[in-house]
Amino acid sequence: MQIPVAFVDDNLVNRNTFLRKVQSFDDLEISFIASNGDLCLEKLKEFSPEKLPQVLFVDLEMPGLNGIQLIRIVKVLYPSIHLIVFTVFDDDERIFEAIKAGANGYLLKDDNAISLRNAITNSLDQGGAPMSPSIARKTLEILSKVPVVTSASEKTDGSLNNLLSEREKEILQYTIKGFNPKQIAEALFISIYTVRKHIANIYQKLHVNSSAQIMGLALRNKLG
Repeated sequence: MQIPVAFVDDNLVNRNTFLRKVQSFDDLEISFIASNGDLCLEKLKEFSPEKLPQVLFVDLEMPGLNGIQLIRIVKVLYPSIHLIVFTVFDDDERIFEAIKAGANGYLLKDDNAISLRNAITNSLDQGGAPMSPSIARKTLEILSKVPVVTSASEKTDGSLNNLLSEREKEILQYTIKGFNPKQIAEALFISIYTVRKHIANIYQKLHVNSSAQIMGLALRNKLG
């Protein structure tokens, strides 16, 4: 079964390059390629919920609706779609804004076809946050500056541990060690559905929306 993916970028060369990379894999198919954010939204309206692309790659710098704005909108209207930034920009501000907007990953356009495919499968099968190595380093640097999270009811020591249940702490530890949901489920003898539900609760309690953010918080608060 093929994985449907889409791409939005105002540059024709970039669109053609992306198309060639995706077409080199039999298990991937192109749902559509759009030249700007507004056209992307129009194309998404044409799909029934079960036919939507599973992964949408988004350029950041586009005329009209830019990539960050598009990510915010798609995240609300089509929460099932995994959003991966695909850009030439690797500055801290854009990375931070993309993460805040809800991007599930961040790749650079010079990444090869294998990296692109791995990003797709990592995001879908493992619930990961695929990033180019240089972006991952920058992301951890950004997140290492995040202050220790405290809550009004847990001011005694300000530890993130106080916000989580015992099972959530256990799953968080496995996540920090790099386990994916399936591996965690096998290790704890629970269903993968239960693991994903706990992970969703962890994200909500810690106010994060990606595994990169949760790693940064965990490191900053010495949860590893």
